[in-house]
Amino acid sequence: MASTERLLPPLGPEREAPTEASAQASTEASAEAEALAVTALLNCLLREVALPAEPGAFLLPATGRVLRTGGARYPADPALLTQDGWRPLALPDLVALTAAELRAGTGVANDTLAAEILHSRDVTAALLAARRTGVPPADPYLVSEQALVAGHRYHPAPKARGGAGPGAWLRYSPEARTSFALPLLGVPAADLVDEGDTSALDRLGGPPGDGLTLLPAHPWQVELLGGLRDGPLRHLGVTAVTAVPTASIRTVYLPEADLFCKFSLDVRITNDVRRLWLSDLRHLPLVAALVDAAFDDLPGHLPRPSVLRDRGYRGAELDGDGGEALAVIVRDGLGEHLRPGLTALLAAGISEGFPGNPLDGLDEDGALVWWERYLEHVVPPVLHAYLRHGVVLECHLQNVLIAVDAAGLPAQALFRDHEGVKLVAERHPGLSAPVLSGVRAWERLVYCLVTNNLCEIAGAVAARHPRLGPELWARARAVFAAAGKDHGDPPELRDLLAATHVPAKANLLLRWLDADGAAMRWVPIPNPLRLFTA
Repeated sequence: MASTERLLPPLGPEREAPTEASAQASTEASAEAEALAVTALLNCLLREVALPAEPGAFLLPATGRVLRTGGARYPADPALLTQDGWRPLALPDLVALTAAELRAGTGVANDTLAAEILHSRDVTAALLAARRTGVPPADPYLVSEQALVAGHRYHPAPKARGGAGPGAWLRYSPEARTSFALPLLGVPAADLVDEGDTSALDRLGGPPGDGLTLLPAHPWQVELLGGLRDGPLRHLGVTAVTAVPTASIRTVYLPEADLFCKFSLDVRITNDVRRLWLSDLRHLPLVAALVDAAFDDLPGHLPRPSVLRDRGYRGAELDGDGGEALAVIVRDGLGEHLRPGLTALLAAGISEGFPGNPLDGLDEDGALVWWERYLEHVVPPVLHAYLRHGVVLECHLQNVLIAVDAAGLPAQALFRDHEGVKLVAERHPGLSAPVLSGVRAWERLVYCLVTNNLCEIAGAVAARHPRLGPELWARARAVFAAAGKDHGDPPELRDLLAATHVPAKANLLLRWLDADGAAMRWVPIPNPLRLFTA
């Protein structure tokens, strides 16, 4: 039975006066947050704008300035070439340098991105400070979901939270190792929006009575909507079971109910306001059916993945919004998909690192075996879904779970998030959305699979074993080539293995130009599948 004591969870106990130790911790968190913000901006600037000048140095072509960076896996310690030599750049200086370059290069001004970058840094500092006192969950899966303090490594403001202060978002942030109850609303039949199998939501509270339907909500969204104290919705307390925010702050996992809920959240995070748009929700049943069938005819010699299915959505119509503001997607939990004896881990968490990461402690031979297993479970099914069924899975790091066995080796892949799935227009004629033409669909797939996913996992392996870089990609190439043979040597795969470059998403340019959140703009990066072959 749901508790009726309060709609929202408390902020926590009153803070004690800062001590010398806490002040030191705050200073350390601020310094680490500054370094992470510098790396994120450098990643974007060097990928999307700068040109190599000499080893470790880069030309900013529109302004003619020369930048030097250090660092290994990720760039750090930027310095600008001046008449007096190299001048180190703090984050505000780097932001100003970037803004000047983008203004000169695009002819467009942007008065908001600089503040967004600095806000993202401040959010990161608050998250790091909170992690020093937060207790990690016991479940390794949840630890991996809550490990992404740096966020998207190739976005200029990966942790921006809409400009709000910690009082608005800290208690709902996965990085702060939080958990909370969900507000429960009773929706009259006249205001109910419901499609697909949403019956799992009815088990989150007692019978609402009076002809009402139960609707869980994200507590932050309820606050953003003014508390929803006026209108036809009835407040029914909160869930008795706890929700744990995943890497996506608006998606929570309820372990006791073994259920994922993905909510609308009217906050800009990375490139988009995270509302569940009705135009996308309407296509979920079609996408779910196509994804369900995408692996039915997978060649028998390949390991079979699983899909955490988005079964339906429910909402309440507010002011003619079609149910968007309070929409919640019902997603399968792990229980019916995860094979016995395996532990699911978020691929993005493995890339970023967390205590218990299966990459830690491996010798070179063990790391190669781990990488090969990862490739075998992730790459062939993604390519099969595209080549055989015209389904483009959004298989980036946050949408792939890799289940490991007792030895820490990959033994199952689980894919999630139908909202980001696209369909190849030529394979699905007559559909208006969510389709992309063949070329654009293939670019999106290569970006998600190679650039966003495999490059980062390989980077995490190579950071531990630098000599393995060429061998990692030689083995990846072999897996792609084998998948090509299973599908009659398609031209897309032949061209990929021969291409000098692969696409990367230009998040800095997209934010500078204030593009729509769903917009795509690609920049080329060297193709690792070709780079390390003779």
